[in-house]
This record gives sequence, C-alpha cells and structure tokens, in this order.
Amino acid sequence: MSKPKFYLTTAIAYTSRIPHIGNTYEAVVSDAIARFKRMTGYDVFFLTGTDEHGQKIQQQAIADGLTPKQHVDKIAGEIRRIWDFMNVSYDKFIRTTDKEHMETVQKIFKKLYEQGDIYKSSYEGWYCTPCESFYTETQLAEGKCPDCGSEVQKASEEAYFLKLSNYADQLVKHIEENPNFIWPEARKNEMINNFIKPGLQDLCVSRTSFNWGVPVSFDDKHVVYVWLDALSNYITALGYNPDGQSGELYKKYWPADVHIIGKDIVRFHTIYWPIILMALGEELPKQVFGHPWLLQGKDKMSKSKGNVIYAEDLVNYFGLDAVRYYLLKEMPFAQDGNLTYEHMIGKINSDLANNLGNLVNRTVTMVDKYFGGIVAEPDVKEPIDEELINLALETPDRVEEKMNEYRVADALDEVITLLKRSNKYIDETQPWILAKDDAGKARLKTVLYNLLESIRIASVLLLPFIPDTAVEIQRQINATKTDWNSIKSFDGIIAGSKVNEAKPMFARIDEVKKLAEIHAALELNTPKEEPKVEEKKEEKVEVKPEEDGLITIDDFAKVQLKVATVLECEKVEKSDKLLKLQLLVGEEKRQVVSGIAKTYKPEDLIGKHVILVANLKPVKLRGIESNGMILAASDDETLTLLTPMAEIKSGTDVS
Repeated sequence: MSKPKFYLTTAIAYTSRIPHIGNTYEAVVSDAIARFKRMTGYDVFFLTGTDEHGQKIQQQAIADGLTPKQHVDKIAGEIRRIWDFMNVSYDKFIRTTDKEHMETVQKIFKKLYEQGDIYKSSYEGWYCTPCESFYTETQLAEGKCPDCGSEVQKASEEAYFLKLSNYADQLVKHIEENPNFIWPEARKNEMINNFIKPGLQDLCVSRTSFNWGVPVSFDDKHVVYVWLDALSNYITALGYNPDGQSGELYKKYWPADVHIIGKDIVRFHTIYWPIILMALGEELPKQVFGHPWLLQGKDKMSKSKGNVIYAEDLVNYFGLDAVRYYLLKEMPFAQDGNLTYEHMIGKINSDLANNLGNLVNRTVTMVDKYFGGIVAEPDVKEPIDEELINLALETPDRVEEKMNEYRVADALDEVITLLKRSNKYIDETQPWILAKDDAGKARLKTVLYNLLESIRIASVLLLPFIPDTAVEIQRQINATKTDWNSIKSFDGIIAGSKVNEAKPMFARIDEVKKLAEIHAALELNTPKEEPKVEEKKEEKVEVKPEEDGLITIDDFAKVQLKVATVLECEKVEKSDKLLKLQLLVGEEKRQVVSGIAKTYKPEDLIGKHVILVANLKPVKLRGIESNGMILAASDDETLTLLTPMAEIKSGTDVS
C-alpha cells in the first residue's frame, strides 16, 4: 500500500542578506512538520530555497563590487549552510537562478500573455525597493511604504500586467468554500476585507528599469518581476511544464499540502499566487499557513535597532537542540513570539535540564545502580501506575492532533506534560526507598520499567523537534522500538536488555555567567527603557535612580575605563566575527577578544589606542580567555572603535 503524499514548502529566502534567527525559525518549524509527517507514515517532499532576482539585489551587488550572480551565489550558499547547520531535512533546495526554473518561468509568462491574462501597459506610482512592491498614493502610510515603512520613489515605466480582476470572484468563492485555505483564520479575514473586497488592481509582472531577473522571452527589454518569478518556484521545483508535459514529481505531489510562510507575505500567497494558478488552469495549494514573527524583546529584529540575533551565535551559546526547542516551543500559534536570553535560559533549565535531562539521567542511573544496568520484567503493579501509563499512551494522539493543525508549541506542551508526570511518578514511588530491601526491589523493577517506557515514548515524540537529543536518549535507554506504531503500546522496552552509560544532555545554565559571556561576545549594552513620569497638578514626582534607568556617580565609578594600546591582533580560528587582541594597559599586558573582525583587519589596529573596560570578569569566547572589553559605537551602517582624540599614555584612566 502506497503512503499518502505530503508536500510542504517554506517561502524561499531573499538573498539580500544573511537570515537572522527570526527568518531561520520558518525553516526549523517546517522541518519539524516534515519530520513528524514522515514519522507518521507520509511520503513527504519538503522544498525550500532562495529568491535571487530583483532591483535590490542588483543594487547591493554593485555597491559591493560584485556581479549580481556572484552576490547571490555567496548569500544562497550561506543560507543553505545555515539550514544544514540547523538540521533542516529538506528534500530539495531550489534557487530562482536555476536554469530549469528560469526556463519554466519564461514559458509561464508567455502562456499567460498569449491567452490574454497578461497585457502590456505602463506604470506610474510609488515603488519600495526593499519590498519590491508598487503602491498608489492612497496606499502609502504617511508617504512611506505601508508594509516596511521605508522611503518610496516615484516610478514610471513600461510594464506587463496580470489581470487579477478577472479572477477575483473565483478566488473569493474558493476561500469561502475552503475555510482552511488561509490559516490561521485571522489572516483570512484580513485578506478578504482589506485587499479583495475593496477591488484588486492588476499586478505589475515585469520591469525595464533593471536587468537582474528572468528575461521575458519575447520582449528582451523586460525582466519578469519578482512575484511571478519567485512564487512559481513551488511548481517549477517539481518539474511543472505549462505545455502540459509536467514531470512525475509534479503529478505526484502537486497540489501542495501547505505553504509555510511569514505573516507579512500572506497577501502574495493567497491572492497573487492562487490567481496565477487559476490562470494556468492548475489546482490551488490546500493551505497557506502564515506564521507569526519571532521578536527580540518587544521589537521586530532589524539591524537599525541593533537587536538582530543569528542562529549560529545562539547555537554557540546554548547548543543546537536547545535552540531548536526554544524556537518551536516559544512561538505561539497565531501571536508573535518573543526571544530574550533570560527567557531562553529559563526554558532550557526548566524544560530540558530538569524535566527531560534530569529524568533520563536519574532513571538510567537507578537501573544501573540497583540492577546492574539490566532492565527487569515488571511484575508488581499498583494503581498509581495506571495514571502514568494512560497518559503515556494518550500523548501520541494528542501530539498528532496538534501537529495536524501546525500548533507545534502546543504539541511540545503535550510531551512536556508527560515528562513532568514521569518526574512526579519518581517522587510518588520513591525508588531509593524501594531499593532498601528485597520486598521493595520487586516493586522497584516495575517502577523503573514504567519510567523507561515513558521516556521511550517521549523520545519518539521528540524526534521531529530535537532529533539529535531524541536519538541520544534512545541510545542511553537502549530502545530498539522507536517508530510511530511502537508508541501505541506500553511494552517497547525489552526486559533483559541493558541500558548504556548515563550521560548528562543539558547542563543547568548559570544565568549570570551566561549573560556575561553573551554580553562580552556581542559587546552590546542593551539600553533600559525610561519609564514615564506622570505629574499631578504642579507637583513633580520624584523618581529614584534605580527606577528611571539612571545611575549615580558611585555606580559609574565602579567601571574602570582605561586607555590601551594594541600590540598584536589576529583573527580567531573558525570565526568570521572575532579578533584576538594583545593590549598594553600601562605596564600590564591584557588579552581581549572582540567581535569587530567584519569591520577591522588585524593589521589596521596595531599601535592604535582604544578604550578598555578593565574590570570585567574574564570570560571565554571560542575557548579563548578575554580579559576586558573594548568600546565601540555602531549604527545600521558603521561600527567604529572609541579612541582618544590625541596621543595619550597607555593605562591612563578615562573619566
């Protein structure tokens, strides 16, 4: 019997910059869904990739002294490396510069033109380069782009247009007859009320003001505009051919079961993309899931705000599966998630170190201590066992129900509930008391078997989310039955088998030390938000220094700032951000590691005077001890070290 098919895609990442952790979330959550579907018996095809054409990319390449192809090759390679680094199990990575994709896009464009759905005209309006979008005067928000807030430029050029209005009624009918087509439901209401019902304007699908794109085959002055090019990747990757000669992958997997995308591009995927498919006479995707954003603190990540966090940095601080777990567990279904280092440390300590790691370690250690590592046959049962067993057997169905709705965080909640109940079971049965005499040891066999079996079921359920950790758990408990069907019964651990050595998987994190390490690595001082002070009549409200973000002169005096001279400088191996500096501070030599390698070459810093925070506790970055922090200022474009305006003796106090 053949497996049911399941085709899911991410939005393809735009190759203008390296993706931050908020962008990376989409690849990780899609991976969890794909892994879960494979585990539960589906024939999965998981597509991701890169969007590589457009005016913004051409401008960036020119500014960097590169050809557009050199630029996108570099960024696309980095994106794929990051996806691999995050253990994303995609089946195909498409690039819109792929020859097969470009040729098919040309065929799609020509077919739509020949059947009258695309026509030539001219465009006058306002253009946002970051969003690659045109807007009318009334669509602007205070004269700026309504989506990203950037400045817009007046644009007037010849272009081809797609007749969206021809398919508006058909699209509304499809949305109404398929209530889960746009998910979550709030996104659906937004599309219908804000975009479709007010009337669809025909979509610009070509440009002449730049040439980095798919050429229009019958009009070489034009290149295909980004959305017709980019959105088509979902079918070109499967071998779609508008001439009717599509490949076997297309026949097998299309329509897509779900497009996983960010909430900011729902409009393009639920209005433009369905209409393109309708015009081609192809089936529409079954569902478009617009996930929320991952915020840093309370803000969307952006370089201008100085709050961008990258996946590799997080993994260096916390480990791969800890980062995957946090991303999947802390992103709500329909509301924006929130990433702070403090919260992340708390969740790792509570969920992974305590509920999971400590449970596995205690259980394996007790089997080894009390029975020489041999799993005993459970034979003395008590009523208290049933609550744990029933929960363990109910959890897979609960997880599957949540995953079918893409409520990934809720699915993980179900697994955590099982882990918490298992820990409570230890407290209730008190194995250390049972081990004191022979009568108790008979009961102890059953207790430890129940714990091992609950851990086995949890480990299988964790495979899509934290796969490396799940496999390590199974190795430690020596579980051989680890497929989906095996967790439908409570008998997968084989009596007489021998557990392996217990090894800690998640150590508890010392928050103070870890935050100091991160702070030193990033050289980032997070400004405190100043509370508003309300005045009542003419009376001024006195605010204490600790309440308004201000410090006293005594607080400032605790920070020792000194002038230091750079004696030696070199790059840190396997890091593109860190430099190792040897500084002379008076008569003392100091070693400092600083994240300035992308701005400064080592040879440029020799002999320079810098300002050093001299009394920071030492930390290790990439295994190298750093004794202090050099000060720098940065904005969205520039990072510069703080230096004295005149020659001054090394070791001089700064005050």
